[in-house]
Amino acid sequence: MSRPIRCPWPGNDPLYLEYHDREWGVPVYDDRKLLEFLILEGAQAGLSWITILKKRDNYRQAFDGFDPVKIAAYDENRIKVLLADEGIIRNRRKLLAAVQNARAFLELSATKGSFSEYLWDLAGGSPKQNAWRDPKEVPVYTREAERMSEELVRQGFKFVGPTICYSFMQAVGMVNDHLIDCFRYGEVKALSGLNQHRR
Repeated sequence: MSRPIRCPWPGNDPLYLEYHDREWGVPVYDDRKLLEFLILEGAQAGLSWITILKKRDNYRQAFDGFDPVKIAAYDENRIKVLLADEGIIRNRRKLLAAVQNARAFLELSATKGSFSEYLWDLAGGSPKQNAWRDPKEVPVYTREAERMSEELVRQGFKFVGPTICYSFMQAVGMVNDHLIDCFRYGEVKALSGLNQHRR
């Protein structure tokens, strides 16, 4: 049986392949899940996504399941505990950004309601179906990502530059950036149509 054609970036790493085949590009509308991805994308800055992926379970444990209320309450003592946790990226600026992002998330949710609706509106309202044939065609960021970055910064979020925002948009299915010959391209496109009705 021949192997399915995939985007080249997962290589042969089983964890990366699993992520590519099941998660990447699938639309996410759950507020807490979106916050988790945003914090993890910020943690990725300057690193590879596989590094974060291998530590994701550790992050979920260290960050109380990405409960925004609990994270927003983290104090200096909690930061010291996190800085000693070898299971996560021990970068003080990134840890402080995660706490700030949880606080901004709560403030935004209190004033605008759904975090999901807010982000999806910034992304254009529905999943964008791109049609790339070569990995070199895939942009590092787009105007939509720039706009999302500007708005999130204005709302008090940290580590949300345009490149991080675009990587986030790819991960949570705001754009379908699977190459068109990848077996997941059509599957994700079909899921995108179905999931629009769940908003």
